[in-house]
Amino acid sequence: MEKKLNEFSVGEEGIVINVEGEGKIKRRLFDMGVTPGAHVLMQKKAPLGDPIQILIRGYELTLRKNEAVYVMMKVTKEAPHK
Repeated sequence: MEKKLNEFSVGEEGIVINVEGEGKIKRRLFDMGVTPGAHVLMQKKAPLGDPIQILIRGYELTLRKNEAVYVMMKVTKEAPHK
């Protein structure tokens, strides 16, 4: 299943398929290590869903929702059910 990173739930994991967009936003995401093939674990979401915290390439990264919307993911592990 594919979906955007901003749609992930806490505990969900996936692989970056593509980083959409152009210019500064795409460059910023690439500079932070959000590149195709990178494994991502959604660690935390703020109460209103913005910002989010992910684990990528061995470090924790906080992204705004308006940045995460550009990251297309392939889900490898769904979030645990509560």
